[in-house]
Amino acid sequence: MEQRAKIAPDAVHHPLFARFYGRFSEGADRRAGLAAHRRELLAGLSGRVIEIGAGNGLNFPHYPGTVSEVVAIEPERGLRGLAVRAALRADVPVDVAPGAAEALPVKSEAFDAAVVSLVLCSVRDVPRSLGEIRRVLRPGGELRFFEHGRAEGRLLTAVQRVADRTLWPLLFGGCHTSRDPVAAIGAAGFEVTGIRRLRLPENGPRHPASPCVLGTARRPDLG
Repeated sequence: MEQRAKIAPDAVHHPLFARFYGRFSEGADRRAGLAAHRRELLAGLSGRVIEIGAGNGLNFPHYPGTVSEVVAIEPERGLRGLAVRAALRADVPVDVAPGAAEALPVKSEAFDAAVVSLVLCSVRDVPRSLGEIRRVLRPGGELRFFEHGRAEGRLLTAVQRVADRTLWPLLFGGCHTSRDPVAAIGAAGFEVTGIRRLRLPENGPRHPASPCVLGTARRPDLG
């Protein structure tokens, strides 16, 4: 029998951030052009998909019809309630469930693809979370990721580190801006198959969460 550490489904609790995010995120998506990036992130997916950290379900309208089912994991209770409403409007079947990235409440090798979207910045344990994603993907399964992370310039990198040590995680639901998602995905045993770096917003002043990467990775067929 599979033995995994358990984490309480509501261990993530950011009610003020959830209320703020739920109210303003759709407008912010439109202003920043995030909807197009979400479509790019999900294009071509098929079969069973697990989305980790689904938030209030902003990805749901962009899943292609070739997806047979989405299991959307969201640990924050307020955001999960909003995601349930969004799932009812989706064009593909979406099942929203509680759970933490570090202990996904699903069977091993049960999914054809996994999706993380602006999530790895806020999980408590990045290697453990990616290990769980690898566990639940079938051999050869694909990981799609759209994350912000460490800047390439020294000045903004320094600003990110200061932000992460001070108010940024408190204000933005545990978010850390200076993590390196591509390096972490590779270190977790995935084969990174493509990345595209971008800046959000594309025009206007930069901030600690501006540097982003959109990419794909693959669980090896063996192991």
